Amino acid sequence: EIHIKEPIEKEVNPHLLPGELLLCEASTVYKYVQEDGSNRGTYGKLVCTNFKISFLDDDSASDDNEPQFKNKIVGENDITLQCVDQIYGVYDEKKKLLTGQLRKYPEKLIIYCKDLRVFNFCLRYTKEEEVKRIVSGIVHHSQTPKLLKRLFLFSYASAAPNNTDGRNQTVMFETLDDWRDELERTKGNVKYKAVTTNEGYRVSEKLPLYFVVPICISEESILKYEGRGIPIWCWSCHNGAALLKMSTFPKEQDDSTSQMQKAFLDGIYKTISKPPYELLKMDDLSSSLPSLQDIQTAYTRFKQLFLIDNSTDFWATDVKWFSLLESTNWLEIIRRVLKKAMEVAECLEIQHTNVLLIEESATDLCCVISSLVQVMMDSYSRTKSGFQSLIQKEWVIGGHSFLDRCNHLHKSEKEEAPVFLLLLNCVWQLVQQYPPAFEFTETYLTVLSDSLYVPIFSTFFFNSQHQRDTNKSGESLKTQSGPFRFLTVWDWSVQFEPKALAFLNNPLYAEKPKPDRSQRKTARFKHQRQLSLPLTQAKPSTKRGFFREETDHLIKNILGKRIGKFINSSDEPPNSLREFYDSWHSKPVDYHGLLLPRIDGPEIKVWAQRYLRWIPEAQLHGGGTIATAAKILDLMEEVQSLQVKMDEEHSQSVSGDAHSVPMLRNSARLSSLFPFALLQRQSVKPALPTSTWKDLEDEDDLVKRDDEFVDLSGDML
Repeated sequence: EIHIKEPIEKEVNPHLLPGELLLCEASTVYKYVQEDGSNRGTYGKLVCTNFKISFLDDDSASDDNEPQFKNKIVGENDITLQCVDQIYGVYDEKKKLLTGQLRKYPEKLIIYCKDLRVFNFCLRYTKEEEVKRIVSGIVHHSQTPKLLKRLFLFSYASAAPNNTDGRNQTVMFETLDDWRDELERTKGNVKYKAVTTNEGYRVSEKLPLYFVVPICISEESILKYEGRGIPIWCWSCHNGAALLKMSTFPKEQDDSTSQMQKAFLDGIYKTISKPPYELLKMDDLSSSLPSLQDIQTAYTRFKQLFLIDNSTDFWATDVKWFSLLESTNWLEIIRRVLKKAMEVAECLEIQHTNVLLIEESATDLCCVISSLVQVMMDSYSRTKSGFQSLIQKEWVIGGHSFLDRCNHLHKSEKEEAPVFLLLLNCVWQLVQQYPPAFEFTETYLTVLSDSLYVPIFSTFFFNSQHQRDTNKSGESLKTQSGPFRFLTVWDWSVQFEPKALAFLNNPLYAEKPKPDRSQRKTARFKHQRQLSLPLTQAKPSTKRGFFREETDHLIKNILGKRIGKFINSSDEPPNSLREFYDSWHSKPVDYHGLLLPRIDGPEIKVWAQRYLRWIPEAQLHGGGTIATAAKILDLMEEVQSLQVKMDEEHSQSVSGDAHSVPMLRNSARLSSLFPFALLQRQSVKPALPTSTWKDLEDEDDLVKRDDEFVDLSGDML
């Protein structure tokens, strides 16, 4: 039973950003607190702007309950329009997906977000006219196709004062000098050159203004097929071997054109492959890795496990957690991608062989593999500025279609695929296996994944450098014409105060290489739910399970018919990678050298912070990685204060960063949901799980969700 309170006396107005306009609002909206499935909640106002959907209650006006990790742009009850995944209306206790024009308006609104938050709003006590306005407004502005220039990015850029430097030591790769510096840093300037052939985008609109190719490639060759068939340099190893990528020619061509293109490619290969001095291995990622459609399907299934409506649903899925997790294929795709990156690393490191990654556009899986290889092999890419420069080089300037892959404009679901999220999931595996090797934390990766949906930064809202450059010119709101000045996501001060920024930096980052095997043994993360799939074999061993591919029925079940393509994709003997893997893992870890992920069954885990942070039932009271981080930050603060005292005694002035370390004295009061959600009341697991009753009633339907178009009821392991 819902007890109706008196409407709020004082007017609560939304906090609007420059260029943000209020489009529609509704009063007396009841927001449920999804803690235990009860009807408890709070009254407030639901508003929709050209930037976000926001719920305002009487607590919104006070700053007393502000979380320690507050985002200055997107609040706790704010959902950017790009972050809305799906919207459901509840009619007579039945859920229905809301799209386009509505004939009947729901009594309850459920919004599923791409960052996996779930909002439940009751409209039963709201005026009918306001319900029509707010529901149709939210559905229209967040779900219907829109033009690029209608993104809030442009409204904000034309209205906001641009007083930030925005770079923060991140190399943007927008100038020729940036590329030359990178060549010099990696000692690749002996065999490779930065070219200006594409200035004015005369070669191709898909290529960046500047890029790097082998010295022997002529300008004429680059121009011939609009940059297709040209090996583009990504990175050079310390031994001189290089990682290259290349976009392929269209498959459907007439014979004469195909012959010409084949002759052209043969000529290109001869210039960069000169045995025995220069060896080249080509890897067609479209045949050796899952397709973008496979990745999208797997992630769609996977995220459904975490879009929990209430406590009952959580415990209902708990009984079949392992089979549900396995049936998504998401962890298996992560494993396959990490294995492919290791194959490439072995060619570069051990065989001193150049590797050419081939893909239709060279802007999707090429970006994932090349980035992972650099994170594994180049310690600079494991610093914060180095990782950000890597994303700029391989993804933003490299031409990854963020606009299409994230479906920011809602134009085509066929183009949508979480390719960048796949990279972040893979990097997270390395971060949680080797924390001292990374200058940034998992919180940094989580915040970066959230920033995909914040349209005040240009970083993730264009398909190419050309598209961004051509859309930079525009009319200002102050009737002065001039180019838009877009913000970059790498200026974290736009989103967070210095106190919150401390959570993005790893206090245990190993500044100098200190090989110590004991540091590699990480404690098992105890949780109500296991975050990885168990090994199915009787004797789990690092040498069995993953590499025993002929007996690995788990992987065969997961990948079905595609397994044949996957396993035999490498031209190298299967023993080669296994020996490389075993040899590396038998030695102490050099945190500033090569890093190889552990990829046996249970080693590939669910990124708990990102996927479980909004689910109170999954929290650990006073536990989780954040409790450890809190203690470490406390110790750091103490050490810094002692250092200040010592320096004062020696009459030395100190300008340390002590002010940036947050005070977390009560770490026992925190939960594993911190810093994204406040401490929640513990949910009690039913003595007899609800799913058991449901199985008795209907064995085939584990969780009754009328609306779900994805089947998550996989067989038990």
